[in-house]
Amino acid sequence: MWSFMKYLLCTILLLCSLLPEAGAQYNRYLVQFKHKGATTFSLANPAAYLSARALERRSRFQIPVDSTDIPIPASYIEQIQQIAGVTILNQSRWLNAISIQTSSSASISSIEALPFVRSVSGLAARGIAPRMPKEEELLADPPLVRRAQRQLTNDYYEYGNNSFAEIHLHNGEFLHNIGLRGQGMHIAMLDGGFFNYTSLRAFDSININGQVLSTWDFVARNASVAEDNSHGMMCLSTIAANIPGEFIGKAPKASFHLFRTEDVSSEYPIEEFNWACGAERADSIGADIISSSLGYGYEFSSPVADYPFSDLDGNTTISARAADIAAAKGLLVFNSAGNSGNDYWKRITTPADGDSVVAVGAVNIDGVVGTFSSYGPSADGRVKPDLASVGVAALVQSTANTISASNGTSFACPNMAGLATCLWQGFPEFSNMQIVQALKEASSIYNSPNNRIGYGIPDMKKAVGDLLVAFSTASITQTACTVKINWTSKDVSAMRYEIERLLPGETQFKKVDMLAATAGTTLHTHSYERSLSLDSLGKGLITYRIRQIIDTAAASFTARYIDTVSVVVTDLCPPVQHDRAYLSPNPSGGNTNLVIESIKNLPGFTIRIYDMAGHLIYQQQASKEAGRTVYNLPSQLWAKGQYLVNIFSGKEIFSQLTLLRL
Repeated sequence: MWSFMKYLLCTILLLCSLLPEAGAQYNRYLVQFKHKGATTFSLANPAAYLSARALERRSRFQIPVDSTDIPIPASYIEQIQQIAGVTILNQSRWLNAISIQTSSSASISSIEALPFVRSVSGLAARGIAPRMPKEEELLADPPLVRRAQRQLTNDYYEYGNNSFAEIHLHNGEFLHNIGLRGQGMHIAMLDGGFFNYTSLRAFDSININGQVLSTWDFVARNASVAEDNSHGMMCLSTIAANIPGEFIGKAPKASFHLFRTEDVSSEYPIEEFNWACGAERADSIGADIISSSLGYGYEFSSPVADYPFSDLDGNTTISARAADIAAAKGLLVFNSAGNSGNDYWKRITTPADGDSVVAVGAVNIDGVVGTFSSYGPSADGRVKPDLASVGVAALVQSTANTISASNGTSFACPNMAGLATCLWQGFPEFSNMQIVQALKEASSIYNSPNNRIGYGIPDMKKAVGDLLVAFSTASITQTACTVKINWTSKDVSAMRYEIERLLPGETQFKKVDMLAATAGTTLHTHSYERSLSLDSLGKGLITYRIRQIIDTAAASFTARYIDTVSVVVTDLCPPVQHDRAYLSPNPSGGNTNLVIESIKNLPGFTIRIYDMAGHLIYQQQASKEAGRTVYNLPSQLWAKGQYLVNIFSGKEIFSQLTLLRL
């Protein structure tokens, strides 16, 4: 707790140092408080300020509720509201700060004089000529010319060629085919507006089904976000679209919180504070994922607010700090890497530099990086971007109600966030950072990351397989001459299991059992039990491994060994009760086994085999302990016919057998 509080204090001090001092040219300010001493809330009753979903996430991942979750004391807000000419804009309990608007220097002085106020710093000017976001002014929409991809007829969704090309780059259709389409998952999207999302056709399904759970405009301070900029709407379409045969999003069954934090008419640090407030609300209402296609660092409307690249170290900027706090609360945070690859800046923007933020670069459907996609690494040398997805000629909903294509890491980010949403849906037992690690390890250049696409393009089928291996458990017990193997994994009915066995002295596993998965079309946890006989297997270490076939199609067959168990057999099965020998198989078309069972040790015995003319064709001298021993006879080398097998213990005949070679 103390280390986190020190982290927060450093955040506060850096936040104040990064912002310009209060002055006449500013009319929006950050008011930083010293503490929350007057609060009426307590850590003992978090349900008063965190939703049930937020608390469930904290409980699932053992994340404590702490003082950063406590709301700002209402008395602080009331006293500032009473000062003439002051309008309160937004509040951040994480940063223990509020943003305000005022044109009165006297009002600023009155606020600074309050005993609970640490500082007041300028956030934004009164107003400037409107401008479009950097991404839209840098990149024009390219024509929709794309390579066709073949879609399998048994996919759950009818993607259409263009949409299939995007998702197939990640084998993402596999997620949809095993029932992981985003249902039950909540995604918070932070952007500059979601123009006409209530009426454009890509969003028919989420509107009809009530999948937009909440909206909030942190710029205008109201709940309406459908009349603002179209950028967020296009980003939303990459996840939520459901137009069969034309445009299918990456998590079309997810639910959404749409937050406008960006004022596209200007670029000031107040938008980073808005971003922090949006991330905070996402946490409080119980979102699972944050997808943000925003970036800051340079070209602020006031050059004094620009960051030196050294500040993009994941621990300095306002938004990166807030993003890392969001991740510490258990959210999975995605952010576009930036579109600066072709301009003088070239590098990633913030909050993509965040320690716990998944920065996403842009590639085309062939996996070739877009020239505009920002370069890594972060200022402190960490791999950035982290991952890459389709952001070159990415399918998007247009304002003209057509499906078009556009360039930008803005679209790579939600493409990746949507797929990650489906993956996490299937594995809620794993934390946000475990999902991030699984995505990295399943990526195309995990072992040799670079500063263009980071660890590469994730293969979602591989990620599922890796998480199945990490999740699955197995155990084995022996009762008399039977072993019982129990295991737990996740599956759908199209999958199956195989059990392979390795006996003492063998070098290769052999399949000994097969089992169909439990009926079901959505990936769920199931437990299984199989009993296998130990008869005639001998003594020693016997090892079994469980192979899960997760994709049974011949063209895309995929299997993973999910666990291995062993048992040491100390007594023969069945127990040897008298001396005997037998051949198996007999008759035989190839080699055959000679099985010798003896109550006592046989320190020296001889195997002699004769053909029917009385010629000795095979002889072997050996010794054995009491019990059952198997000897392999090379009968495939012998001519067809009958053979006499004599076994001598010393000078006495132990057994006489007849072998028929087919």
